[in-house]
Amino acid sequence: MAIMLLLCCAVILSCIIANRFSNKFGMPALLCFMALGMIFGSDGLFKISFNNYLITEQLCTIALIFIMFYGGFGTKWQTARPVAVKSVLLSTLGVVVTALLTCLFCYQILHFSFSESFLIGAVLSSTDAASVFSILRSKNLNLKHSTAPLLEIESGSNDPMAYMLTMIALTMFSDEKGIPVPIMMLSQIGFGIAIGVASAYFGIWALKKGELISQGMDTVFVIALVLLSYALPTLIGGNGYLSVYLTGILLGNSSINNKITLVHFFDGITGLAQILIFFLLGLLSFPHLLPKLFLPALLIALFLTLIARPAAVFLILLPFRSSLRQCLLVSWSGLRGAASIVFAIMVIAGGTQLEHDLFHIVFFISLLSVAIQGSLLPMAAKKLDMVDYSSDIRKTFNDYQDDSDLTLMRMYIPKGHNWENKKIEEVTFPTGSLALMVKREHDTLIPRGNTTILAGDTMILSVPAYRSENDGKLKEILITQDHNWCNCSIAELNLPENILIALIKRDDENIIPQGSTVIQVRDRVVIYK
Repeated sequence: MAIMLLLCCAVILSCIIANRFSNKFGMPALLCFMALGMIFGSDGLFKISFNNYLITEQLCTIALIFIMFYGGFGTKWQTARPVAVKSVLLSTLGVVVTALLTCLFCYQILHFSFSESFLIGAVLSSTDAASVFSILRSKNLNLKHSTAPLLEIESGSNDPMAYMLTMIALTMFSDEKGIPVPIMMLSQIGFGIAIGVASAYFGIWALKKGELISQGMDTVFVIALVLLSYALPTLIGGNGYLSVYLTGILLGNSSINNKITLVHFFDGITGLAQILIFFLLGLLSFPHLLPKLFLPALLIALFLTLIARPAAVFLILLPFRSSLRQCLLVSWSGLRGAASIVFAIMVIAGGTQLEHDLFHIVFFISLLSVAIQGSLLPMAAKKLDMVDYSSDIRKTFNDYQDDSDLTLMRMYIPKGHNWENKKIEEVTFPTGSLALMVKREHDTLIPRGNTTILAGDTMILSVPAYRSENDGKLKEILITQDHNWCNCSIAELNLPENILIALIKRDDENIIPQGSTVIQVRDRVVIYK
């Protein structure tokens, strides 16, 4: 047991060090994880004999669940909305076109059986979000024409369709009469969507109820929610990956408490999941077998990269009048990775008898994709003039925060206030704050040290931003149209003695409440309990 723990520690530390050096030398980190697995594997230096596909499938499935969840949870819908239609078409129709073209190539050119050709096309039909964005983030490359959120939505949401095609392909190898394909597709989509949405809204409700989940247990609750959103639809014939992704994107774009903490936590979990999948891929592989598969795997990789993927992208994006440069970059960004690996392992672990070595074909194609496409992606973006130097790639994710921790606060000075008739330089402002503006009747004044504050003035202050998750006694409430407080003044609310409205966040300013302050729709009311 102790030896196994030490080995796991050595592997993780090696991957962390490899990740550090990969960023320094411009090499995709996932390639390093794969190489480390090969070094530890049967043909490597450490000669660890490992070929248990069943255990590998279970571990990789759990890892892929969290990668899928984080793909949705980290997506900022505000930036993704303009390209949502194109992204969804790429993640559905694009996956089908890619799978069918790859199937035809394997069947007609390589003379594989049709069922095996369709299975290879299905397994390789989806792209890997984690691979693309680990590269873009490490190089801080934002892309023009909303290409970054386009890739984010597409690569994050196309795994469910690839999984469905893989399930259809497996029915071709089964002697037993199973569920008809149309019914299977309807149940996969229907149950996947229904349970994903239900799980998300249950999670939003629970996380907004501060008393329901103990402080510090929100990450544990979300882990349980993620596992529930996958397991439940899978048990009744639904698409667990679709459910998990929908749960992530709905939960990540809601106003739940501690969202930034959750994003950073699952970012770390996703990093560990990537290490696990790509390391196990290298560990399971036998490099001495690759020469036998070199030619067919290389031809499939070339066809997939240069014909199938571009055909699907151009077919979908050109009707939207996307530029040729954007189509070319999106085509090149179709890296194969975690999902293809997991689906290939799942097929082998299920005992499906194949004429060709599916695992090593996928291994070789993933290796080429990460090594060549991944390494050249930053250069391709620059050569195609698709890099947006005026923006930050982090703005397309939910964990982005502006560099400034300042926000605006509006403060009314009534008659008798202790700042009345005092100069700005004589007033002790809150720590870290600054007077930016004084509104006096119809005039706006830029304050200086000798500016005198008068009764009736409204002062605009910049103050350190309030973050509700840092104080367990504070709670933030979003006011909707049907909320009881909407369009009511604070004096009318008849609040309990133990509750005080401490702050009202309205658009870009914070309002210090008074009895006459009217609460409006979309206000965020901070209460002290």
